[in-house]
Formats: sequence, structure tokens, C-alpha cells
Amino acid sequence: MNETLPRYIHPDAKIGKNVVIEPFTTIYGDVEIGDDTWIGPNVTIFDGARIGKGCRIFPGAVISAVSQDLKYNGEYTTTHIGNNTTIRECVTIHKGTADRMKTVVGDNCLLMAYVHVAHDCIIGNNVIIANSTQLAGHITIGDWVVIEGMVGTQQFVQIGDHSFIAGMSSVRKNVPPFVKAAREPLSYVGVNSIGMRRRGFSDEQIQNIEDTYRVIYVQNSNMTKAIEIAEIELEDSEEKTQILDFIRNSSKGIMRGLN
Repeated sequence: MNETLPRYIHPDAKIGKNVVIEPFTTIYGDVEIGDDTWIGPNVTIFDGARIGKGCRIFPGAVISAVSQDLKYNGEYTTTHIGNNTTIRECVTIHKGTADRMKTVVGDNCLLMAYVHVAHDCIIGNNVIIANSTQLAGHITIGDWVVIEGMVGTQQFVQIGDHSFIAGMSSVRKNVPPFVKAAREPLSYVGVNSIGMRRRGFSDEQIQNIEDTYRVIYVQNSNMTKAIEIAEIELEDSEEKTQILDFIRNSSKGIMRGLN
């Protein structure tokens, strides 16, 4: 780090140990940065940012800017970034509004270049979001989700744990856990078996998931009837319960099945 080049760090900012802040970066007063984090050049971190340990934030990123939601009325809100998360070039993450009062990105996440995370999004742990994907406000993303590049996601959508969304998709409905999603309109194209095996899922667990989605998406077009059949005919498992609970609680509706 070249200490002779300018940077602005407000004296009230709370900076942890072994934090590197490169030149031409601006850090406002109501900011907390955990130990061993690297902040690249030309980064702007606004009031309300809470950044964990061991993070890497690359040039051009803007963290905790005021929401673009016209209903935002100046209420005190925050942005939380978990530990060991990497935020690449020109990512923008806006603080929350009165809805959730915060925007959250979890631990061990990777947000690639030009990703936008709007106000009140809640992103889980171990999530990868590829280049130029845009998240509208109030979105909830579970753990271990992978979203490929240039995906557009409508506000209030929920994306379940361990799901995979193909590049250039438009996400207008909720995406249940453990699935692969692709096509236009966005559709179920199978379960994310490769990703789950990489994370230690057993063959039995994956089979439980495949059996559940076979009833939900392949054998039935009526979702209410499909849920009833899955409850009665399939053996109980944590995976079946998680899938059915997600679908029941999806007031926005879930993505369509196979054509």
C-alpha cells in the first residue's frame, strides 16, 4: 500500500486489525470493518456498512449506498457483509429500507463484477453470483446458491438452498431448493445433483429430492394435488419437508415445471 497517495477514512470508522485500505478509497464514519480485510482502490463504503473479517473488496465497489427505492424516507438502515466474502469490481450493494431495515450478504460469498444487490436483499452463506446479475429489492437467497451471469431477478423473489440458475435467466417466480433452473420462462430442468454431491449429500438424500420433484414437476400439473400426493406416497425425509414447506410458503408462486 502506498501511504503517500490519498484516501479518506472518517475518524469514527471502526477498522479492525491488519486491514489494508488502498489509495483513493472513501470510508464514512458509521462503518465497521473486521480484521484481515482488504479494501482495494477507488472503493466507497457509506454509513451503515458492517463488513466482516477476511473480506476482499475490489476497485469500484460501492457498499451501503442509500436505496434507490423512492419510498425510502431516510430511516436508519444498514448493510451487513459476512466473513471471508469477496466483492469484485464495480459491485453495488444498497442499504435496507423500512421493510427489513438491512441488506445482508452472508459468509464465504463471491459476488463477481458488476453485480447489483438492491435494498433489503438477504443473501445466505456460500453463495456465488456471477457477473452482471441484478437483484431487485426484498429478495431472499438461501445458502449454497449459484447464479450464473446476467440474470435478472424480480423483487420479492425467494431462491431456495442449493439451487442453480442458468445464465441470462429472468427470475419472476420463486425457485425451490435443490433445483436447476433455466429456459424462458424460467423452468425446472432437474435437480442440482452435481452441486449437492460436491457438498457431501448422500445418494439417498439426492434420491429423496428427485422423488419429490418427480411428483411436483413431472407427474402432476396441479400443485395442490402434487403436494398432497408427495405427503402421502413419499417416505418422510428432511429434504421432502424442506421442499414442501418452501412451496407452501411461496405466496408469489414457484417457477413452472417441464414443458
